[in-house]
Order: sequence, then C-alpha cells, then structure tokens
Amino acid sequence: MPLDPSDLTAATAPLHRARSMPAGFYTDPAIFAAERQHLFLKHWFFLCRAETLPNPGDYRAFDNPGGPIVLVRGSDGVLRCFANYCRHRGSILLEGTGNIGGRIICPYHAWSYLNDGRLYGCPDMKDAEGFDKVENGLVTLDIDQWAGFVFARFTKDGPSLAEHLGDLPDRMASHRPEEMRHTWTCTLDVACNWKLILENAMETYHTGIVHRETVGAQTSRTLPTRGNWICIQVVSGRSIATLSDTVPPFDKIEGLDEDARMGTYFTVALPTMQFAVAQDCLWWLNCIPIAENRTRLEVGGCFPAARLDQPDFQIRAEPYYDRWERVAKEDVGILEKQQRALGSALYRPGPLSWRDDMVQALGVWVVDRLGL
Repeated sequence: MPLDPSDLTAATAPLHRARSMPAGFYTDPAIFAAERQHLFLKHWFFLCRAETLPNPGDYRAFDNPGGPIVLVRGSDGVLRCFANYCRHRGSILLEGTGNIGGRIICPYHAWSYLNDGRLYGCPDMKDAEGFDKVENGLVTLDIDQWAGFVFARFTKDGPSLAEHLGDLPDRMASHRPEEMRHTWTCTLDVACNWKLILENAMETYHTGIVHRETVGAQTSRTLPTRGNWICIQVVSGRSIATLSDTVPPFDKIEGLDEDARMGTYFTVALPTMQFAVAQDCLWWLNCIPIAENRTRLEVGGCFPAARLDQPDFQIRAEPYYDRWERVAKEDVGILEKQQRALGSALYRPGPLSWRDDMVQALGVWVVDRLGL
C-alpha cells in the first residue's frame, strides 16, 4: 500500500494526540482500488426506498463501484436486484427508471428476460452446443430491507443486513421509519473522495463557518453504537431540518422517545450511507464512489406517510427541500477545495480536535478493513 505506516499510526492513535489521515487515503488510485475490493464489494450499500417501485415491472438502474445494477419489482411483487448486463455479450439492459412490464429486452440483440430474471428469449441460439437457458438468467445480488430502505451487496457471504446495522434500527425505532415515504431527491456530482463527504457529515466543527448563513453553529454529542454504524446527535429542542428560526412547518412525530426528542441523529451506516433523523422527518446522503476524487452524492428526504395527505403538504415541505439542497451544496463547495489541497506535494496531516472523534472513527473502520 502507498501509505506511510507512521502516518497511519499517528492517524489511529488516541484522539488527544492523533493526526488526520495522510493525503493518499483520499487521493491514491491504489487505495480506491483496495476499497472497491474490500469495502464496496463486500458490504451492504443503500439503493432506494421500496415504495418508489410500487408496481410490477417498475425498475431503477444504478451505477455502482461494482458495476451497473438494476432493481426490479417482479410480477409476483418481489423486489430483486440484478447485474445490469445481458448474458449474451454484456450490453446494458436498462437505463434510468420506468416500467418494463413483464419482460426486460436487451437493446443490442433482443435477448429477453422475465422480470424475475429468468431468460425468456434468445434468438438464434438453438444450435449453440451446451446452451442452457436456466443457467443464463440474470445474475442476482443479495438484497434486504430495513424499514423500507432497500440495501444490496455483491457478495453472498458475511453478516446479514440486520447484523450489519446492529442497534441502528433500535435507536431509530420511535421515529417509525417504516411509516415514512420518500418525497424528494437531489443528485450532485462532487469532485472529492467519498470519505470526505461522510467525515464532514459527522462533525459540527465546521457548521458555524461553512454554514454561517444557513444552519449556523451547532453542538453535538457522540452516541455509542453496536454494529457497522456511527452516530452523533445535534442537540436541539426543535427540528433542524429547516433553516428558519420559526416553528417548523410539521409537528414532531408522535411517540418519540426521550432520547429522540433531544435532537437530530447524524449517522453513517458504513461504509457509504448517512441517515439524518430529525424530530419531524429524515433525510439521507448516499455516497456512490466513482473514483478516488469523484463521488455521486444523492440527497433524499422522507416524511411520515400521514403528512403527505395534508392538502398543503408541498408548500410545507419546500423549506425542508431548500435546506437539504442548500446545505449540501455548501458542503460540496468546501470539500472540493479540500480535495484539491490534499494534492499538494507539501501536505502533511494535521492534529485532530476532540470534535473530530467520529471523523477518526470512520477512518479507522476503513483502515481496519483494508488491512493497512
């Protein structure tokens, strides 16, 4: 690996004498390649909310570090995830979102598949020696759900999604995320490493500076977790999911436990997904790593399903959407500058603050799994 062992020792030392990760942790293609092998292809990653594909034949295609994939709801109502390529000569099958009815038809040579992945039609293959239609169905990925959030993974081995998430579902239980519905998405192409986005999301050190004109200075507490996730809570008696100092447009979710009423949880479901869970809603930052210096960032938002029935829902929801997009773009602006700075030949890791505890925790989790 291209990282100096002494730099890694300093980065993983006790926080009061630790330093930040070396530049190569964010800039070196070899590190990104190792992350693809040991993180992105071995751990659960988020796809979308299940209710966004409600009907048989609904699909959504995704780019992913492991290659293109597609999520499809079959005629039997079951969601399935497939590698998004034809078993003939590898053409992409589906783009974007839509409904393919009962069959997926390859745009190259018209091989077709049922929406459960079975090969249906394969023109001019009757003379191919040893050809077996059953063995040439679409390649499947494991998928599972938590509270309507759909996750997938490329491996068939390792902990279940429930084991991976540990006590995250318990911590969020009183918000009843299974009763929430996805209402908004914004996608940004970001010229920085994926870890910088998530590190930034797990500290309030920067908020009074980068977000001086929006969310302003914040205070947080670090919460203990079990499983592959980390958590801070921004302490506030009101939802911080809007920018106004007035009463938020939506009431608090009924039945929140005492801990949940104290503020907004900012979590990272490792390796690449953040959930931010406020007293009246939740939103997410889903990082899709593209290269060592490029990430596609999807910001999405959910509200309790009952809110959507209110006749003025769209008007009330707009301040939330405005906050989520504006703050995300402020973060992107500073993180792209950070990525550029990490390319300096003179860069040296700086000392960490006590407010960087979860920044360090995220880096240590990655280092441990890369075997550095």
